[in-house]
Order: sequence, then C-alpha cells, then structure tokens
Amino acid sequence: MKTRKLTISAMFIAIGVLAGNLIYIPVGASKCFPIQHTLNILAAVLLGPAYGVVNAFCISLLRNFMGTGSLLAFPGSMVGALLAGYIYKLTKNNYLTAVAEVFGTGVLGGLLAVPIAIFTMGKAVGALAYVPAFLLSSFGGSIVAILLLQSAYFVKTVSKTS
Repeated sequence: MKTRKLTISAMFIAIGVLAGNLIYIPVGASKCFPIQHTLNILAAVLLGPAYGVVNAFCISLLRNFMGTGSLLAFPGSMVGALLAGYIYKLTKNNYLTAVAEVFGTGVLGGLLAVPIAIFTMGKAVGALAYVPAFLLSSFGGSIVAILLLQSAYFVKTVSKTS
C-alpha cells in the first residue's frame, strides 16, 4: 500500500511540475496555478493530508527551482492541501474537501502570502492583495477535481486505493 501511495504521489508531483510550465495565470507577483489545486484535492482523497502537503511543497519547490513558480506558491498550495486533506479525512465528502481547498488556499493562503511578498519579495501589497487571485485559481482547480472525482473510472480507482 505504501508503494502505491508513493507512486501516486510521484505522478502527482510530475504532473504538477510539468503542467506548471504550460497552464498558469499571471496575477501581479503571483502565478495562479489551477492544476495545483486539482492535485491537492486528488491527493487529499487518494493519499491523505501528509502526502498532500508534501506533494504541494515538492511541486512548489521544483517549480521555483525551474523558474516557473513564485515564493507565493508555498503558502497557497500547502495550506489548501493541508485543510483539504483533514476535511476529507474527517468527512469523506468530496464537495467539502473542495470547499476546504478553496478556503485554505484562497483565504488563508492568500493572507499568508502577504508577509512573504512584503519581506522576501519586496512587494508592497495590501492585506487582501492575493485573496481574489488565489480564490479564483483554487475555485477553478476545485471544479476540475470534482469533475474527475465524479467520473466512474476515477471512483473505481479511488475505491481500490482506499
């Protein structure tokens, strides 16, 4: 079972890093990345909160190393992954997991991005500067994740890993 989780985790990280070069929406100093939020929800459902946070960290780190990410990816992706993972663990509800991802990334991650932007990136921004962009990105990614989770093939795969 651990080998299966590690394999799925590695695939999610690879998809996240590769898709980061193709699909992103630049908004100010941040790059909104809806695929990250899709992967956060899928990791919450398939792997759990710890794997989800590690996946989000690895994707953000690799994207930063490659020059396709920003430092704001860390709070945005990791907080959403953590909250989505715990909500799924408690409720086993895909919709609540998606809402938790949107709230964790959009609101909490957006607020945590402000001090990072100010102190490490030298950007003077207001307290709610990143919340709308993070909300939009996480909402889009959550829609894709819900559609995937509703597909018959994916539900069959999830039941095998759980």
